[in-house]
Amino acid sequence: MINHTTPTETENSVAHREKGSLLLKSLLWGFVFGMLLSVVLTLELFPVRRIELEVGQVSQTDIRAPRKVTYVSQVLTDKARSQAEQAVRDVYDPPDPRIGRQQAARLREILGFIDSTRHDSFAPADDKIKALMSIAEIKLAEDVARLAVEMSESNWAIVAAEAESVLDTIMREPIRSIDVNELRTRISSLVRLTLSENQTRVVTALVQNLIKVNSLYNARDTQLARQQARDSVDPVTMTVEQGQAILRQGDLVEPLDLEILEALGLLRPQIKWQDVIGNVLLAFLLTVLLGIYLVAKNRPLWEKGKYLALLSGSFLAFAVVARIMVPDHTVLPYLFPAAAFGLLVGTLFDIHLALFTSFLLGILVGAMGGGSLELAAYAFVGSTAAIFSVQRVERLNVFIFAGMVATVANWATILAFRLPGQQYDWIGLATLFGAGLLNGGVSAMVALLGYSTLGNLLDIPTTLRLMDLARPTHPMMRQLLLKAPGSYHHSLLVSNLAEEAAERVGADPLLARVGAYYHDIGKTVRPYFFVDNQTDGENVHDRLDAETSAHIIVSHVKDGVDLARKYDLPDRIVDFITEHHGTTLTNYFYKRAQDAAGEGKPAPDPERFRYPGPKPRSKETAIVMLADACEATVRSARPAKAEETAELVRRIIAERLESGQLNESDLTLRDIEKIQKAFTATLQGVFHPRVRYPGQEQKGTEKDGD
Repeated sequence: MINHTTPTETENSVAHREKGSLLLKSLLWGFVFGMLLSVVLTLELFPVRRIELEVGQVSQTDIRAPRKVTYVSQVLTDKARSQAEQAVRDVYDPPDPRIGRQQAARLREILGFIDSTRHDSFAPADDKIKALMSIAEIKLAEDVARLAVEMSESNWAIVAAEAESVLDTIMREPIRSIDVNELRTRISSLVRLTLSENQTRVVTALVQNLIKVNSLYNARDTQLARQQARDSVDPVTMTVEQGQAILRQGDLVEPLDLEILEALGLLRPQIKWQDVIGNVLLAFLLTVLLGIYLVAKNRPLWEKGKYLALLSGSFLAFAVVARIMVPDHTVLPYLFPAAAFGLLVGTLFDIHLALFTSFLLGILVGAMGGGSLELAAYAFVGSTAAIFSVQRVERLNVFIFAGMVATVANWATILAFRLPGQQYDWIGLATLFGAGLLNGGVSAMVALLGYSTLGNLLDIPTTLRLMDLARPTHPMMRQLLLKAPGSYHHSLLVSNLAEEAAERVGADPLLARVGAYYHDIGKTVRPYFFVDNQTDGENVHDRLDAETSAHIIVSHVKDGVDLARKYDLPDRIVDFITEHHGTTLTNYFYKRAQDAAGEGKPAPDPERFRYPGPKPRSKETAIVMLADACEATVRSARPAKAEETAELVRRIIAERLESGQLNESDLTLRDIEKIQKAFTATLQGVFHPRVRYPGQEQKGTEKDGD
């Protein structure tokens, strides 16, 4: 039965210190990276000479357009909309017939009063004239009042009837406040020509002051009509040709001039605090997302300072290039080689990290382009297509193929955003297609240069470097073959197991194979202390005490690291040397020490028989740990049946799993099941089951010096 291990107080304190260190490192990295990204987003990295002008100033020089630009002019659009709004006349309600009836009724009352005054036989003529002049509404002049008093009955009857007719005609028309004076001057022209001049004067005097507004101004309908007129005006596009004069010396600066200068990127922008806060928030949002991903999904990279520095520096470098190429440009953003960044991360690290960081870079490009979804998609789609086109860098021409794939993806993205507009600028479309083609070529060249340079400079195990290390003629491999042939043969078998298992669980098979080649190179320092290389049947450990033997066996890890440094092996290969035993015990020698102690004596300290570790921190190193143990155990046990081989593999893997050796490797239970099946199938093909003859005993899983 497998015993479950429980963490000691020391282990707990170490774990707490590691968590505290990780938190401190995360906060420090996040602050520095976020601040640097904020600076990139906010500041003008390469200031150019900009023009400082305001409306109403006098231009001191001639200013011409350095390039052609077409943009939507807000100034011209507002002007056209204002003109359309001003062309809309005020809206008035229809004439109110009640007002016309009220005025007609009032005229009849006035005519009745005048008629009764005319027939007052007791009043002298002067009193009658004064009485007519006292009517407030009509305000008759004295001479007109006299005509009305002295007029014959027949003529008065004609005047009264004509006054009613004229007022009725006028009040049927829409009368606005601005129309009243005009209508008063037109009254005489509405009187029949059969009336005399004196009769016409009386009719005009009676009617003119009774004309009243009957059509009122409707503010709501007027505003609605003007808004509809504004909305009907399409945005006005402004085109400025290269070399066109924008301002001449002595010209007064107008709003349109400033707008053209801003569209050309010649006007010095004003930094607004809202923009600064927005850029800082975006920078730290991307920083948090990247940090969470690295801690959760790519712990080895997070823990290796130079790899983290390379990834952070590369992202910032591409962000700087994007800051130069994307804002205030029309075609240049389509030349930004975002695919080169994806290819670099994908080939130097892994595809999942490349996809995630390319997504973040796409967001950054879109934000720099004024929130352009097209530019964000253009950067991300091209980069994603290039990443997926490179499975393994076995030849340098894969970068050329990736550049071609990125070009096709660029073209597809351009068409996807440009075709729905249904207004095709064929010259502009051809220009963008040319930019997309150059983008693919530049991305391939930048990625190739970065891959070749950074891989060697920063000790990254690129595919080409791993293929070089896999050569049997490599000096270290030659030393292993000549000095420890048994260990060399063992490493080859472990590499076959590791490569097959890595293929099945989605790990890097080439890295697992090469790591397996070099995991035991430390045995070349004292080869005959290891049972792999003992051919004469004599075991030197029989003459040594258990602790000394354990120290010699464990030291092959340190010796392997020293040799790795001597032969300039990458750190990722060194990880296989330090992690392939994890923190396991040399059980054989520990049991010998326990037996030697006997009863009544203190038990030996297990820590003096334990490998220094660390535990495997990647899928590849965990696979090599399991392959190393399984190959050695099956080779030692020589099972007679396939079922016995499967059981040995299952037991070894279960021991490593139960002892917590795989806790930091990111292997899942499904992965472990696939690894077990791969090991079983491969080992059954290598170690054919043999009939066990009388006298042969099955050996245990622990061997002297393994």
